[in-house]
Order: sequence, then C-alpha cells, then structure tokens
Amino acid sequence: MGDARSVDFNLLVPLRALLEERNVTRAGQAVNMSQPSMSAALARLRTHFDDDLLRRTGRTYELTPLAESLLPQVVEALAAVTTALDPWTAFSPATSTRRFTVSGSDYALAVVVEPLLAVMAREAPGVTVDFDPVPAAGSDMQLHLTRRDIVIGAVGYDLPGRRQAVFSDRFVCIVSADNPRVHDGRLELEDLASLPHAVTSFGSVVMTPADRVLAEAGVQRRVDVTVQGLLPLPFVVAGTDLCAFVPERLLRRCPSTLRLITPTVPLGPARITEAAHWHPSRDTDPSVRWLRRALLDVARTLADSDPAATGSSSPAPPHDGEPARSVR
Repeated sequence: MGDARSVDFNLLVPLRALLEERNVTRAGQAVNMSQPSMSAALARLRTHFDDDLLRRTGRTYELTPLAESLLPQVVEALAAVTTALDPWTAFSPATSTRRFTVSGSDYALAVVVEPLLAVMAREAPGVTVDFDPVPAAGSDMQLHLTRRDIVIGAVGYDLPGRRQAVFSDRFVCIVSADNPRVHDGRLELEDLASLPHAVTSFGSVVMTPADRVLAEAGVQRRVDVTVQGLLPLPFVVAGTDLCAFVPERLLRRCPSTLRLITPTVPLGPARITEAAHWHPSRDTDPSVRWLRRALLDVARTLADSDPAATGSSSPAPPHDGEPARSVR
C-alpha cells in the first residue's frame, strides 16, 4: 500500500463513487468524470492499495474484501473532510431547500409519511423528500444506508448504522366480516390451521413477529396467497375466506368498505418496533440531525395511539357494526 503522504486526496471522491456504483461508467456519471478519467483514477487507486478493488464477475463487477471494508471508512472520511473545510455550514429548516432521501417498507411509510410531512410543512416548507422502498432481503444494506439520509426499518433484523425508535405496533388477525369460522368473535388454533392464509414475503429467512408466534404455537399455515409488502394484505383478504396478520396501525388506515374484523386468537403478543437508521457518517450532518429530531416529533405523535403499549391500546374501528377484536 502506498505512502499516505504521497496520496492525492482528490481520489477520495472517485473512490467512493467506484465503491458505491461498482461500475466505472456509472461512477463517472455520479461525480461528473469521463470514463477515461475514472479508469485512470481506478488504476491509481489499485496501485495505491495494491488491490483490484473491483473484480469482473460475468458482466458485472464485485468489490474485493478490502474494497468492502473501505466503503464505510471512505464515507466517513469524506464527511469529516467536508466538515473540516466548511465547519460553519448550518442548516436552517425555515429557509432550506434541502432534498432528503428516506427508505422504508410500504407499511412503515404508510404510518410515518403523513405526520413527517406535517412537521416539514410547519418547520421547513422549502424542504422536499424522496421516499423509496427498502431493498429486498439479501441486498447490501450497508451500501443502501450510505446512499440514504434515513432508512426506516424494524428493530431486530440486524440493520446497520445508528438508530432511534420511531413507533411500535402489534399484529392483529384479520378475516372478512362474514367468515364462517369466527364464533363469538374468536378463532381457535385449529381454525388458524384450517383457514387459507395470505402472507407477505420479505425473503425466505425473514419472519414477521406474527410468523414467529404462529410457529411457536405449532400452527402449520396453509398459504394460498403471497404478496410483496404488508400493505396489500387487507385488500387481498376482503371478501374472501382468507386469513392474514397485519400491523394494527396499517389496518386503521384501511377503508371500512373492506368489511374486515379482527377476531381474538389464542396467541402470544406479536409486537414490532420500527426505527430510523442512518450511517455513522451522517451523525454530525446538521440537516440529518434536524430530520432525526423531526422524526422524534413524529414518534411523540404516534406514541399517543400506540397499539403495543400495555393498557393504552385501542382496537381497530369496527366495520359495519361487527366488533373489532385484536390479538391478546
């Protein structure tokens, strides 16, 4: 590896682009460099590190183990350099036109977007935000985190970065209001085993809290329908003999015309906490610090109606006079 005293620190910018994009052409486009210039930068970086950094695999490139370890360090280094060169940079939400990028599942965004936009409209009317989905299980979440200001994801799934809790929720069982298996507002374990289920898929190794409590109770589900994300589940169940488990906050946002009920089921609690995650390099970014503070305001708003809080939950609204009962 080369002598640090002879390093051209201007190479940090193309190095980050190459590590993130894993493609010379796209990296050049990301930092406004021509392909020959980026290729030359890659050659110099390979000489400095005595490592290929990018290795061709078929028609794509993969990072070497050294390159994988370099990415978070390079992100943090560039953030530190920016702060050192412009230490007086501040963020004024009232006048800023900053554009944030926030990732989350369809369910998390359905809960967070409305109160977050309300905070922005009140405190930062010129600020805008791009919302996009969290990548599928198995994707490079570390890389995704470096490209987003905030990623909202469930606690307990080993998401990288720093985090702060935003809201909690609990899963409830839903069926159509005229489902014949429901008696006295209740489904037994044998009912859950007999009913066809609609489930969401986040990847073969990712289980929701509802998946876990069903497995712990020994319920072998008959899965008839699989969807991507949680948001479609109430609409899939409506008017059918299907059964599903969804977060209660999501159910509350569904129209009463779906005519769904939430029968009591003999299962343990199926609770979830969603948190804001961010890369450590954004710790001192004043704009991201403001965004995290805005999410604390959102958290306080949502805590007033936390279904997972003992003694403070309120059931989903009844549909067409049918009583709404939740997982106990």
